[in-house]
Formats: sequence, structure tokens, C-alpha cells
Amino acid sequence: MIQIYTGNGKGKTTAAFGLAMRAKGRNKKVGIIQFAKPEESGEFISAKNLGIDVYHFGHPGFIIKKPRNEDYNQAKIAWEKAKEMISGDYEIIILDELNIALYYDLLDVNSVIDFLKNYKEKKEIIITGRYAKNELLDLADLVTEMNLVKHYFEKGIYAREGIEF
Repeated sequence: MIQIYTGNGKGKTTAAFGLAMRAKGRNKKVGIIQFAKPEESGEFISAKNLGIDVYHFGHPGFIIKKPRNEDYNQAKIAWEKAKEMISGDYEIIILDELNIALYYDLLDVNSVIDFLKNYKEKKEIIITGRYAKNELLDLADLVTEMNLVKHYFEKGIYAREGIEF
């Protein structure tokens, strides 16, 4: 099945990594591809320590208005690795921030959907990130939207090590 965690609220990647830990605890083969995340985070380190295959790709810095050439290159490399995992012997594949890559048109949404359709009934594929495309939402079996109600960022408190990364 395909699961999507989207929305402006916090917790999309956290929910996906929680599922990865649960699956690994049941001896499932889990692979994670992180799009648009060039740095190692706490969840990346923990997943590696648990024996989960996790790879991160991206150009340093957020995409603010217009993607850079390296953003396109990194997304293409990440998608090739994701296709390798999906068509391989992984049972659970997390495509963290794929929605962002699709939102900025770093990848063609129709090509992604065409590929995923071939594995939808055979694998558990979890996709995270804000701005999920409607075409992808239609394909999904489960969609969870994280809604922002209140965030300490509004008070000037930025990302904290061990909490956000």
C-alpha cells in the first residue's frame, strides 16, 4: 500500500521513522530515501544504528523560491536509488520529503506515479512532505494530514538538535 503523511504540521518524518522502527522490530527489510535533506539528522543516525538502510540527498539549504541545478541533480539521484529499493527486496520503503521534490518539479509526478503503480500491491511505500500533489493523493491508500495549530517557531524558537533534527 501507499501511505502519505503531509500537511503543514510537525511530525511527518517522525511518524514515518516510527513506522520504520516498528517494521524493523518485526524483522522487515526497511529502506529510507530522504529527498532535499543533505545533512544527517538524529533519526538518520538512529535508523542506521538499528540496521535500517537510509540515504539522504540534497543540496545544503532549503529551497526558498527557485530550485538550483544541484537540487534537480540530487533529486534524480535520490529517485534512482528509491527505484532500486522499491524494485528490490525491501518490504518497507520510506520516501521522506518526496512530496517536496514533486512540489518543486524536481521530478516528474507522472513518471513517479507510473512507477509506483507497479509496486503498490507488493510493497509498503510511505511518502512524506508538505504539498502532496493531488495525483499522488489519489493513488494513495492512506493519507494523513498533519495540521499546524501552534508552533514555538512563532516565538522565535528554531530547530533544536534531538527534537527537530
